[in-house]
Amino acid sequence: MKDYSPNHYERAFENWLTDNRIQYVASDEHKRATVWRRKVKSPDFLLYPSDGRTIIAEVKGRKFRGKSLEKLTGFECWVTREDVDGLGRWLGVLGAGHEAVFVFAYRIENVDVDFDGRDVFEFAASRYLFFCIRLDDYRLYMKRRSPKWRTVTLPAEKFRRCAVDIGRFML
Repeated sequence: MKDYSPNHYERAFENWLTDNRIQYVASDEHKRATVWRRKVKSPDFLLYPSDGRTIIAEVKGRKFRGKSLEKLTGFECWVTREDVDGLGRWLGVLGAGHEAVFVFAYRIENVDVDFDGRDVFEFAASRYLFFCIRLDDYRLYMKRRSPKWRTVTLPAEKFRRCAVDIGRFML
């Protein structure tokens, strides 16, 4: 199998999918499709959980340096406008029955962390947490982060409101 996952966050997520027997297709990020006569960033994965949904997923890797997940603070969740627009275009092309999400893969940086009962995934000597946020929710609450870099983010309280443990979302 060719490894289309260029970074450890995506490889960790792909291994989580495999371990949880979720069918998926990984995309080749080096190629861009033309949608509506415009080049569009490919999503990272098409996911096919057992409940019959088809999920268009864009994985964003971040570090978590906190010591507790009790209040879900300290989570970076910025993305580029291109990420938001690209997922929206793919959702428009693939149509009804599809859902688009950002999967935030957080590598745990501290040794001693209170996970507040959440499942932690171990991969390649690192620990990860996966949260997902539906594209519709992200669009609704996103705020500009950097005009120069064309990035957007969610305020912390909106992240806490919208972020769902990947296991609850997929299984």
